[in-house]
Amino acid sequence: MLTLLVLIVACQPSPRGQQAEPLVDETIEEEVLDTTYYGVCGDGTSMHSLELITNDGDTLIYSYNTGEDQVTRGGLMVGDRVAVLRGIDEYGDSCASLIVNLTSLLGHWTSLDKNFEIQEGGVVQSNVATESKSWTSWKIMNGQLLFDRDTFDIVALNADSLFLENDNGIFVYKRLQ
Repeated sequence: MLTLLVLIVACQPSPRGQQAEPLVDETIEEEVLDTTYYGVCGDGTSMHSLELITNDGDTLIYSYNTGEDQVTRGGLMVGDRVAVLRGIDEYGDSCASLIVNLTSLLGHWTSLDKNFEIQEGGVVQSNVATESKSWTSWKIMNGQLLFDRDTFDIVALNADSLFLENDNGIFVYKRLQ
């Protein structure tokens, strides 16, 4: 009789307005697949083609556009580390839709409210002790630059400037020597 009473009480619905605590975390994040190819710019690179020696040791050749829709960010020098996003040209052939020169991205950058250094190994060093929300890490994923949880499109990367864009606007940084 006591067992029956315990089962009846245990199976009663919770009072209105109260919800039982979930047993598992329902906020599972999906892992995003990175489609970027990483490697070194090879000797066979020319004005319209990139020879990419991948981190796995494979050699891939990509054509790329140098016109108005230029796909390179940071230029191309033999031996520089690059990240390449693969695309398909109007003829159905494989091409590079975006090339980011990772070697050019490294360095000390500053703006009105940020002063940081992008370093090898995915490290970002903040140079302002009082900077709120300073970045500590970086990586390229699917052609975008990720600083911690902030994601940016690289609009331009030059010898002395870096232009990044996201939903909050365009951010301009100057390279310090």
